[in-house]
Amino acid sequence: MEKNINVKKMILNAILISIGALLHQITPALGLPMQPDFALTMLFIIILINDDYKTTLISSLIIGIITALTTKFPGGQLPNIIDKVVVGQIIYLIFKLIGNRLNNDIKIIVSLSFGTILSGVIFLFSASILVGLPSSFISLIIVVVLPAVFINIFAGTILYKAIGRALKVTGAVISK
Repeated sequence: MEKNINVKKMILNAILISIGALLHQITPALGLPMQPDFALTMLFIIILINDDYKTTLISSLIIGIITALTTKFPGGQLPNIIDKVVVGQIIYLIFKLIGNRLNNDIKIIVSLSFGTILSGVIFLFSASILVGLPSSFISLIIVVVLPAVFINIFAGTILYKAIGRALKVTGAVISK
């Protein structure tokens, strides 16, 4: 029975990573060579529904690699990997610290808002060190990261609700 649950989890995670990769690929840039990161949104959903550190680490790395391959930011490959791996660990830790004090609807909004800001800051910081930035750090936070936060909160909440309903309808609810 445990093996069957693990296979279901792996398939679900693969589907969610694929959806995130597809959304990341087709999302247009916001005037600059940067875009809202729906792959990040899917990472937060994976972390929330799995509640498993190994899954968090592996999913963070896979999503980091996929976003590195599809980035529209010149030289943004390594910064994408860095930011996904670091942010995935921090969001997992936050979920562990929060525990069951908040329901999953609130947890996803917290992760989408705080996690997207954190991801943007880490990405821009690492990009500034590795390849440089096309504009000032603060202006990129204001022009790119903050709009991405609002887009991720809106779209991510809808995606989370849709995924949750699909899991309930199919009887595939696998989180604790």
